[in-house]
Amino acid sequence: MEQPVEKEKRVRIGITHGDMNGIGYEIIIKTLQDQRLSELYTIVVYGSSKVASYHRKVLNINDFNFNLVKKADQAHPRRPNIVNIHDEEIKIDLGKSTPVAGELALLSLEAACDDLQKNNIDVIVTAPINKKNIQSPGFDFPGHTEYFAGKFNADKHLMLMINNVLRIGVVTGHIPLEKVKETITQEMILEKIQVMNNSLVRDFGIVKPRIAVLALNPHAGDDGLIGDDEKTTIQPAIEKAYEQGILAFGPYPADGFFGAASFKTFDGILAMYHDQGMVPFKLMSFDEGVNFTAGLPVIRTSPAHGTAYDLAGKNEASPEAFRNALYMAADIFLHRQEYDELHANQLKTSGQQPDNNRS
Repeated sequence: MEQPVEKEKRVRIGITHGDMNGIGYEIIIKTLQDQRLSELYTIVVYGSSKVASYHRKVLNINDFNFNLVKKADQAHPRRPNIVNIHDEEIKIDLGKSTPVAGELALLSLEAACDDLQKNNIDVIVTAPINKKNIQSPGFDFPGHTEYFAGKFNADKHLMLMINNVLRIGVVTGHIPLEKVKETITQEMILEKIQVMNNSLVRDFGIVKPRIAVLALNPHAGDDGLIGDDEKTTIQPAIEKAYEQGILAFGPYPADGFFGAASFKTFDGILAMYHDQGMVPFKLMSFDEGVNFTAGLPVIRTSPAHGTAYDLAGKNEASPEAFRNALYMAADIFLHRQEYDELHANQLKTSGQQPDNNRS
């Protein structure tokens, strides 16, 4: 008979409720209806019990309730908990972007990050936000990735999209396409390769990861005929990474790389810009993919989809990606613990001091 997980060994997962007018509460509730999760993890949602009740009624979900707590350290280890970030009445407009939805999304993020810094939770899983209505003095960022990087002082980070066959990172994230070429440098590409390699080793337990680097121009520039970025910028960065012991290869023309299924032979893929990596990724796993911010000193995952206003309140949203994000956050936390313990023991044996700045 399987033994219950001891409380002190349970991963404490904080969940931000995202945009309350989207599918956030639906995918959270549908995920947490699986009671096996509460047997494995201590779960705390940062949101509103009143908003949660509203969504339950709209979705006609009668067999689920949150355990209301004032603080995360009061969470019941075997029940899904919720911490109210706002006690007053809230106007909910399903399927619409509203200022109050953005305000509450930010309050949820701030509360979860505060508890993460205080060690009241171990990881954060974020439900989708609206990147426009959340903009404010407290959130002057293109998205979650940049917010967490700024919040936790991580200069070197990488948005990593993950499914059961792909791990794709992007050199340039949420910037206009016209700025991609002028933004990319050898140093930036090398830095992203390093972050990806470190994450694949420490967060995913891959001993010697193989990393594919994509080209910027069609046909990888056709030997300079339609662009020389591959020769002047991308290839030198790959060579420097290889000199550092990183198994980086490329640059590969993106169309042929994905068309010939070459991605199956690599542990990680580095794309040059957002849509170059996101289009093939979402074609393969729109309802299942996970967004992980690599390079942070903390662990944050999310489903690889947006607020889906068009599905809000219709009981049609799939919780698969959110469920995967929750499991992945916990798995990465355990991988890091195992890696760091092993690394510390190796340093202790060799008489060296541990690197406390490792992210």
